[in-house]
Amino acid sequence: MRIKKGDYVEVISGAEAGKRGRVLVAFPRKNKVIVEGINYIYRHMKKSQQNPQGGRVEKEAPMDISKVMLYCPHAQAPSRVSYRYEEPVGKKTEEAQTKPQDQAVQDGKVQDVVKREKRIKVRYAKKSNRQI
Repeated sequence: MRIKKGDYVEVISGAEAGKRGRVLVAFPRKNKVIVEGINYIYRHMKKSQQNPQGGRVEKEAPMDISKVMLYCPHAQAPSRVSYRYEEPVGKKTEEAQTKPQDQAVQDGKVQDVVKREKRIKVRYAKKSNRQI
């Protein structure tokens, strides 16, 4: 799922089309998100100690992920998302075990650990081609 909690999205279809808001909760397995201020429903609450008044409570309901698109502030429009792998600014290395056929013999000892720089997965807006 390319949309995460905290992203600024725009609704692209349905009764709320054109409205924008922040993603409060994302449900990746259900492909749904809850967007702040959009898709309100009424819950009819019974009187209880937590809710002594009872009555109708208005709250946001989950909506399908296909109805929202990430909003790009640079292009001032909704945009698709792409990913790129980039080299980090600081030199981070990770150690990786090699397969037996790839082992290098150095000074009569077998070297089975290879050090390489770790790459970072970065999100980009396709419309403005800038990092989000």
